[in-house]
Amino acid sequence: INNSWNDEDSWWKDNFSSRPYATGRSYEDFRPGYRYGYESGRHHMGRTWTDVEPDLEQGWDRFEHKGKSTWENVKDAVRDAWHRVTGQSDLDASRMSEAEANRTSRGNRL
Repeated sequence: INNSWNDEDSWWKDNFSSRPYATGRSYEDFRPGYRYGYESGRHHMGRTWTDVEPDLEQGWDRFEHKGKSTWENVKDAVRDAWHRVTGQSDLDASRMSEAEANRTSRGNRL
Protein backbone atom coordinates (compact mmCIF):
# COMPACT_ATOMS: atom_id res chain seq x y z
CA ILE A 1 0.00 0.00 0.00
CA ASN A 2 1.44 3.34 -1.01
CA ASN A 3 -1.14 5.50 0.70
CA SER A 4 -0.23 8.60 2.66
CA TRP A 5 -0.87 8.73 6.40
CA ASN A 6 -3.95 10.89 5.68
CA ASP A 7 -5.35 8.12 3.44
CA GLU A 8 -4.66 5.49 6.08
CA ASP A 9 -6.05 7.69 8.85
CA SER A 10 -9.34 7.99 6.97
CA TRP A 11 -9.42 4.26 6.23
CA TRP A 12 -8.83 3.28 9.86
CA LYS A 13 -11.34 5.82 11.13
CA ASP A 14 -13.97 4.16 8.93
CA ASN A 15 -12.91 0.59 9.73
CA PHE A 16 -11.44 0.39 13.24
CA SER A 17 -14.77 -0.38 14.92
CA SER A 18 -14.85 -3.83 13.27
CA ARG A 19 -11.65 -4.86 15.06
CA PRO A 20 -12.09 -7.09 18.15
CA TYR A 21 -9.97 -4.84 20.40
CA ALA A 22 -12.00 -1.71 19.56
CA THR A 23 -15.19 -2.53 21.47
CA GLY A 24 -16.29 0.38 23.62
CA ARG A 25 -13.39 2.62 22.64
CA SER A 26 -13.09 5.60 20.31
CA TYR A 27 -10.94 6.01 17.23
CA GLU A 28 -8.78 8.56 19.04
CA ASP A 29 -7.73 5.79 21.48
CA PHE A 30 -6.10 3.91 18.61
CA ARG A 31 -5.07 6.64 16.17
CA PRO A 32 -1.50 6.97 17.55
CA GLY A 33 -1.06 3.19 17.26
CA TYR A 34 -2.28 3.10 13.67
CA ARG A 35 0.08 5.92 12.76
CA TYR A 36 3.02 4.22 14.47
CA GLY A 37 2.27 0.94 12.72
CA TYR A 38 1.91 2.71 9.39
CA GLU A 39 5.18 4.64 9.73
CA SER A 40 7.07 1.66 11.14
CA GLY A 41 5.82 -0.68 8.43
CA ARG A 42 7.12 1.67 5.75
CA HIS A 43 10.57 1.67 7.38
CA HIS A 44 10.89 -2.04 8.15
CA MET A 45 9.73 -3.70 4.93
CA GLY A 46 10.91 -7.29 4.76
CA ARG A 47 10.80 -7.93 8.51
CA THR A 48 8.05 -9.94 10.14
CA TRP A 49 5.84 -8.67 12.95
CA THR A 50 7.31 -11.26 15.33
CA ASP A 51 10.79 -9.99 14.51
CA VAL A 52 10.01 -6.28 14.78
CA GLU A 53 7.52 -6.14 17.69
CA PRO A 54 10.17 -5.90 20.47
CA ASP A 55 11.87 -3.01 18.63
CA LEU A 56 8.57 -1.22 18.12
CA GLU A 57 7.62 -1.66 21.77
CA GLN A 58 10.94 -0.10 22.83
CA GLY A 59 10.51 2.74 20.34
CA TRP A 60 6.93 3.54 21.38
CA ASP A 61 7.93 5.84 24.23
CA ARG A 62 9.93 7.98 21.79
CA PHE A 63 7.15 8.21 19.16
CA GLU A 64 6.27 11.88 18.78
CA HIS A 65 2.55 11.26 18.16
CA LYS A 66 1.88 8.78 20.98
CA GLY A 67 0.04 11.23 23.22
CA LYS A 68 -0.89 9.52 26.50
CA SER A 69 -1.31 6.08 24.94
CA THR A 70 0.57 3.13 26.39
CA TRP A 71 2.01 0.28 24.33
CA GLU A 72 -0.42 -2.19 25.91
CA ASN A 73 -3.38 -0.05 24.82
CA VAL A 74 -2.30 0.35 21.20
CA LYS A 75 -0.19 -2.67 20.25
CA ASP A 76 -3.10 -4.43 18.49
CA ALA A 77 -3.71 -1.30 16.41
CA VAL A 78 0.02 -1.01 15.67
CA ARG A 79 0.04 -4.65 14.50
CA ASP A 80 -3.03 -4.11 12.30
CA ALA A 81 -1.56 -1.04 10.61
CA TRP A 82 1.80 -2.82 10.26
CA HIS A 83 0.14 -5.74 8.49
CA ARG A 84 -1.88 -3.43 6.25
CA VAL A 85 1.12 -1.39 5.07
CA THR A 86 3.52 -4.34 4.68
CA GLY A 87 0.99 -6.63 3.01
CA GLN A 88 1.66 -9.29 5.63
CA SER A 89 -1.16 -11.14 7.33
CA ASP A 90 -1.63 -12.49 10.82
CA LEU A 91 -0.29 -15.92 9.96
CA ASP A 92 2.49 -17.39 12.03
CA ALA A 93 5.59 -16.46 10.05
CA SER A 94 7.75 -18.93 11.96
CA ARG A 95 5.80 -21.77 10.32
CA MET A 96 6.24 -20.42 6.80
CA SER A 97 8.91 -21.68 4.44
CA GLU A 98 11.54 -19.12 3.50
CA ALA A 99 10.07 -18.79 -0.01
CA GLU A 100 6.61 -18.07 1.40
CA ALA A 101 8.03 -15.55 3.86
CA ASN A 102 9.91 -13.76 1.07
CA ARG A 103 6.83 -13.70 -1.16
CA THR A 104 4.67 -12.37 1.68
CA SER A 105 7.17 -9.67 2.68
CA ARG A 106 7.11 -8.32 -0.87
CA GLY A 107 3.39 -7.70 -0.49
CA ASN A 108 2.08 -10.68 -2.45
CA ARG A 109 -0.64 -12.33 -0.46
CA LEU A 110 -0.59 -16.09 -0.04
